[in-house]
Amino acid sequence: MAIVEFSDHTNLLEQSAYKYQLQDVEKPNLYRHLFEYDSIPKVPFNHRLVPMGMPKEIWVTDTTFRDGQQSCSPFTVKQIVDLFKLMHRLSGPKGIVRQSEFFIYTDKDRQALEQCQNLGYAFPEVTSWIRANKKDFELVKSAGVKETGILVSCSDYHIFKKMNLTRAEAMDKYLGIVKSALEYGIRPRCHFEDITRADFYGFVVPFAIELMKLMEESGIPIKIRACDTLGYGVGYPGVALPRSVPGIIYGLNHHAGVPNELLEWHGHNDFYKVVSNAGTAWLYGCSSINCALLGIGERTGNCPLEAMVIEYAQLRGTMDGMDFTAITDIANYFEDEIGIPVPPRTPFVGRNFNATRAGIHADGMLKDEEIYNIFNTEKILNRPATVMVDSHSGAAGIAHWINGFYKLTGKKAVDKRSELVAKMKEKVDALYANGRNTVMGDYELDNILRECDERAYEYFQIARLDDED
Repeated sequence: MAIVEFSDHTNLLEQSAYKYQLQDVEKPNLYRHLFEYDSIPKVPFNHRLVPMGMPKEIWVTDTTFRDGQQSCSPFTVKQIVDLFKLMHRLSGPKGIVRQSEFFIYTDKDRQALEQCQNLGYAFPEVTSWIRANKKDFELVKSAGVKETGILVSCSDYHIFKKMNLTRAEAMDKYLGIVKSALEYGIRPRCHFEDITRADFYGFVVPFAIELMKLMEESGIPIKIRACDTLGYGVGYPGVALPRSVPGIIYGLNHHAGVPNELLEWHGHNDFYKVVSNAGTAWLYGCSSINCALLGIGERTGNCPLEAMVIEYAQLRGTMDGMDFTAITDIANYFEDEIGIPVPPRTPFVGRNFNATRAGIHADGMLKDEEIYNIFNTEKILNRPATVMVDSHSGAAGIAHWINGFYKLTGKKAVDKRSELVAKMKEKVDALYANGRNTVMGDYELDNILRECDERAYEYFQIARLDDED
């Protein structure tokens, strides 16, 4: 029998013919028609479209010190605190970087967590992550953390094959753990692991409904983090569940009644979709996107936090007071202090991201850098657009390098037709004609300029020092 109810979300009368209940199957549903394992996973379409519903407020959360740290050598306490301070600076007055989650199992983890708490920042809020184990709540409580993540794997791959449970047994176990958190007065954040291979209507929605019942009874918010553990999520319109990002977010909100502000998306980049999937989750009703600095994390990594704060600015039309120069400082810190190299072509943070080599591009940059630079990277990221000199850079590339390296502007700027540029180009061309195949370094070019014109070199050095003063 159809049920007609008024929706506070859409302000319409909506008809629902079925309230989803747990389907406790005897055999696991592994979606073999999609995941054959010996072939590339399939992307099926059922042409069912769900409405976009961007929440009134959106933000990002951080998992650098939890999921991110699992993919590299453990950070020191100082490194964690330093990065936390940079995240706070990036976050701005509105707290766009809303939370950061920590491990709490070792003395070092707890020391880092405590030092970050002692900074007294409203944002990012310090949260934790624990196993689905009652003993771990004692650790959370003693750490003074108000919210913790709890792993609640939801695909039959995990329920049947990893935990050797039935769906009913898994749900009963998970609800017991969540009740324990509520008894301690801790806000649970339920990590629906492997949601993009889970039976959405047979387990995910019924479980989420039960969590919403517990929330109503306790008066304590219960968050749901939709975890695309293997990066199977797809954002195309009309794609079928369980891989549909729009379907997952809309379904949790519409069928399970999970409020937008209690929905969080956690993606991985196994199929190069981590950023687009995160943006899609926002568009279809998820307030929070879980990220890691520079996208570090298991296998191919998490969603890069720096990507999503810039995506925020694109979708909202404002930076809302965020300090994007912190992004550059974070990347430099990873390379200089932690020893994690940033791949040079990484957007926003890589050495080559706003650098060009092609002579025709350099010529355009000389005339107006906006022609080939995505936005004012010097103002917004403290990253001036640059030209890298090699065999293809030509006179325009060398002229642009001179002006950029020595900070020459206006009448002081060097023209690509100048005698100095011609002399430098002759020397550079000779190096590549003799077999060189690497990019010229700044200080190599600095020495070549000095060889070509000592007087000009001294003048440029003075100009550069005056600019720095």
